[in-house]
Order: sequence, then structure tokens, then C-alpha cells
Amino acid sequence: MASNLFVWIEQEDGQADAVAWQAMAAARNIAGDLGGSLNAVVFGDGVGDVARQAVQVGADRVYVSDDPSLGRYRVEPYAKLLSRILETEPPSLILMGASTAGLELSAYVSALTGAGLAPDCTDLRVEGGQLVAVRPALVGNLVSTVTFKGTGHRFLSVRRNIFQPADPDESRTGEVIEVAAVLAEDEIPTRVESVETSDGAVSLTEANIIVSGGRGVGGPEGFQPVRELADALGGALGASRAAVDAGWIPYAHQVGQTGKTVQPDLYIACGISGAIQHLAGMKNARVIVAINKDADVPLYQYAHYGIAGDLFSYLPAIAEEVKKRLGR
Repeated sequence: MASNLFVWIEQEDGQADAVAWQAMAAARNIAGDLGGSLNAVVFGDGVGDVARQAVQVGADRVYVSDDPSLGRYRVEPYAKLLSRILETEPPSLILMGASTAGLELSAYVSALTGAGLAPDCTDLRVEGGQLVAVRPALVGNLVSTVTFKGTGHRFLSVRRNIFQPADPDESRTGEVIEVAAVLAEDEIPTRVESVETSDGAVSLTEANIIVSGGRGVGGPEGFQPVRELADALGGALGASRAAVDAGWIPYAHQVGQTGKTVQPDLYIACGISGAIQHLAGMKNARVIVAINKDADVPLYQYAHYGIAGDLFSYLPAIAEEVKKRLGR
């Protein structure tokens, strides 16, 4: 039996999150083997452009709910609306990015509908007509292979920066289906009072280069050379949980099991020992550089390059050389 695919296109202010197009690419990879249609789901306020982009990257149909109550992501109205769409659909596969919102929404709706769930997948394939999902387990120390029993809906979220998005094809056409919001504003129990943004900051989850500091930086002022190197490289500033818990840097910079999971081309860890919780968030970086006076810390077992020395001596020198070579 053919299985249709649905991809939730996460967006904010009319701008799709890159992980949504990565989820669409993952769906396209298996759509042919499953034999069903490829559909996108777009919720928000003023999201016509996002719906058109979904068609351009592969959607045959796009379910669009454009309503002021959906302007900011809140799990209750989004979950009720997605559940309503799926009520009249045959058993289908629903994909979304493993972002904070995607992990919450997929778990919430799977619980509402009694569907199967495989979060944070790094590979999807079809074997003998059956979907097989691959995901890390036990803080990345094991890889589990997941199959689904029964014939109900199946929810999956895909890890960021694993699947390569398709190039848009502006000649593609698709069907746009308008769907009304399910909950009125006064029926939604949560409110978004304000949204804080960091102007000019490089997104930690999207950065190709990340420079992180840990307990070894010694205090809030110790992050200054870490930040300067990140700026010189055009990268993002990260931190370990120990540094965040100490109040030296905001939680938004935390990398690890309880922070952001990242997969940059280059990860430079400064004064970070490499606790298993931190490794869970960054050990899939393509190149890892460790800078720590203690050459016996666990991180050196995963690092491709290491500097067993004082970070306060090396970081300024590296930053200066980077600026010189890049003409900054």
C-alpha cells in the first residue's frame, strides 16, 4: 500500500527554517519507494511565499493555514490543526526538522493521534516496502534502527544539517489547499508576550564554524578571546554547560545534550574537558580542535587536532593571524 508523506515547514516571520527544506529533501529521497504523494504543511501569518517555495522544492500539494493566531509557533493550535488535517488522510508518514519546535510538535501530535514516533533521525530508507529510520541513542554511543508496527500514521524528525536540500525549481506547479485554523485566539492557553533576537549574531545551529568556551576560560571575561576568534573566523560563539551554569554566558550559546546539537565544518573547543553531555552535541563536527592545558581531558580522544597549552596565549595569536590572512 502506498504511503503519503507530509512535511511540516517550520517558519518564522515568513522565513522558513533551513531544517524544513532538509526534511523535505529527506522525504523526497524515500517518496518514490513509498509510492505516495509528497505534501507540505505550512502554518503562520502571511506565509504565501513559503507555500510557493515548498512547491518549488518538491511538494505536490501544500496545506496552508494563514491566520494571525498562527503567527508565532505555539504547540496547541499547531498540533490541533495538524491533527485535523491528518484525520481524513490514510496512514501517512509525517516528517519535520528536529528543532525545538519540531521535536515538541511531533511528540505532541503523535500522542494525540496514537501514532508511532522516531525523533532525531540521521537516515531514512525503505527496505522491502517498509520504512526504516536510523537514529542515535545513549548520547550518540549507539545507533538504533527503528521500524514501525501497524498501519497508522508515523512521525519522524530529522537531525539538522544531515540531508542536502534540493535546489528550487520555479517551473514546478502544485496544488495549494487552504485550511482554516482550528482554535480561536481566546481558546489557546498560551501567549507569546515578546520575542528577543540577537541582531548580527551567527546562528549556532547553522554555523559552519563554532568556537566554544568552557570552565577553563575562568569566568565571564575569559570568553572575550573566544568571542574574538569566533568573530575573526566569521563563526558562532558556543559554550559548555559548566560555563552556562556558572552564569558566565547565556544559555542560548550552550552546546550539548541539554543545549544545541551542532554539526559544523570546524569546532574549536577552548578550555572544555569534553563531558559526555557536551560531546553529544558536537562530536559529529567534521573537524574538532581542542585547546586545553590538560592533554588528558576526554575531548582529546575525539579531537582531530589539539593544542596542549594556555588558551589565553594561543587564542589572541590565532585570531590575529586569521585576521591577517583574511584581510580583516
